[in-house]
Amino acid sequence: MNNTDISGNSALFGDLKNSIESFNQEMAESTVKKMIEEKIDPLKIFSEMTETLKVIGDGFSNGKYFLPDLIGAGDVMTHVLPIIEDEIKKRGLNVASIGNIVIGTVLGDIHSIGKTMVATLLKSAGFNVYDVGIDVPAGDFIDAVKKYDADILAMSALLTTTANEMIKVIEDIEKEGIRGKVKIMVGGGAITEEFAKSIGADGYDPTAPGAVTLAKKMLNL
Repeated sequence: MNNTDISGNSALFGDLKNSIESFNQEMAESTVKKMIEEKIDPLKIFSEMTETLKVIGDGFSNGKYFLPDLIGAGDVMTHVLPIIEDEIKKRGLNVASIGNIVIGTVLGDIHSIGKTMVATLLKSAGFNVYDVGIDVPAGDFIDAVKKYDADILAMSALLTTTANEMIKVIEDIEKEGIRGKVKIMVGGGAITEEFAKSIGADGYDPTAPGAVTLAKKMLNL
C-alpha cells in the first residue's frame, strides 16, 4: 500500500495546520480521521503537527505568541494524538523521538499552567512527553518513569508547602534503584537553583523555554 505524500493532500495538511493555530479540536479530529482514511502516512501527520507546534513554541519564546496560544495549540495536539498513535501502532511504525520525558505537578499541588506550558514546548522540540497531571504522589511518578522508560523526570511545584514533596520522590527513586537511569529536572514558582541542588535534582530552570534547553543539555543533544 503506497502512502500518499503531503503535496497530494495539501488541503488536508492546511486544514490540520489551521486547526492547531485556531485551537479547534473538533476540526483537528475530523481532519486527522480523514487523513487516515486517505491512507496518509501517520508519521507525516505527526510531523506536520509537531512542526506547527514548534512554530508556535518558538513564537512564544520570542514574544510573537502568548500563553493562551501555546496552551490552546498544545491541547489540540493532546486531543488528537491518541488517534495518530493508534494508527502508527496498527502500521507497525516508529515515531522518531529525541527522548522520553515524564512530567507532573507534585502531591498536594494542583497548579497546571506552568507544567502544561513546559510540556507543550518539550513536545514541540521533539520529545515524547507523558504528562501524569497534578497532585501526583511519588509512587505514580515512579510507575510512569518505569512504564515509559523515561530519560527525564520533570517535576513542578508552585507552593513552598509542596516543594518538599520533590525530596520524597527523589528518595523513593533512589530506593527503587533507578536513580542512575533517569535525570531529574525541577521547576515552578516555589523552586530555586539552590533548592534544586540541595535535594539532588540534576537541573532547574525558571522559564519554560529554558526547560527545553535544559532537557536537551541533560541528554547531550
